[in-house]
Amino acid sequence: MSVFSQVVRPSDGAAWITGASGGIGRAIALRLAADGWRVYATARSEKDLQDLAAEATGPGEIVPMPGDVTNAQRLSEIVAGITADQPLALAILNAGVYTPMRVSNFSAATARKMIDVNLGGVANALEPVLAQMRARGAGHIAVTSSVAGYRGLPDAAVYSATKAGLIAMCEALAMDLVDMGVRITVVNPGFVNTEATAVNDFEMPFLMQPEEAARRIVEGLKRPGFELAFPRRFVVILRLIGLLPNRAYIWAVRKMLGWKAG
Repeated sequence: MSVFSQVVRPSDGAAWITGASGGIGRAIALRLAADGWRVYATARSEKDLQDLAAEATGPGEIVPMPGDVTNAQRLSEIVAGITADQPLALAILNAGVYTPMRVSNFSAATARKMIDVNLGGVANALEPVLAQMRARGAGHIAVTSSVAGYRGLPDAAVYSATKAGLIAMCEALAMDLVDMGVRITVVNPGFVNTEATAVNDFEMPFLMQPEEAARRIVEGLKRPGFELAFPRRFVVILRLIGLLPNRAYIWAVRKMLGWKAG
């Protein structure tokens, strides 16, 4: 059986999710707990995590494990704490930040923050997770990227770059992991109604709620495959537009979004 067909279950061990205090991460943590998982939830705010744990329903539970994904030592401590009690079967590396950035407000400092969280944070989590799962020869890693990583999108110069980096990172790691019994999935959602996307001043096609995104992710991770991307119609549109030559792509996206320089 291909490693991309393997499905982990609550009986296989614990789940860990970063970026769990809000948006998609929060909704995924609640859904996993409802499905019977013991979910270790990481975010910077301990209070938010305690509130999340109090909301958990079903046979599972949510255990707060506060930490900042830019702190590699703290993430290693969290993984060590989890695996001291049980195997880590599922790791959903979901933490990320988004700040709209155009030519008029381009900031290297803001860019570094997105790079440190979106790319560096995943790398910080991957190191201890890979060590644990490789030693067991089992486990499933899911990395939340975005359809914004397919090609550059307006207002997302640095964000698109970080998400493209995550897609490439997962592809490269998969080439090793297929021989190690560890599955990796890259998750590419479209627009989801969160605090991050609330700052967008343009119409977001196929916008969905975090609970619907979480449902698709949790159910999608049970199916074979390397990439989990949705909503399907939006993904198909972006994939087709992405095949255009550069000049045609830039013109098509600007027209589709009614984009003007800013």
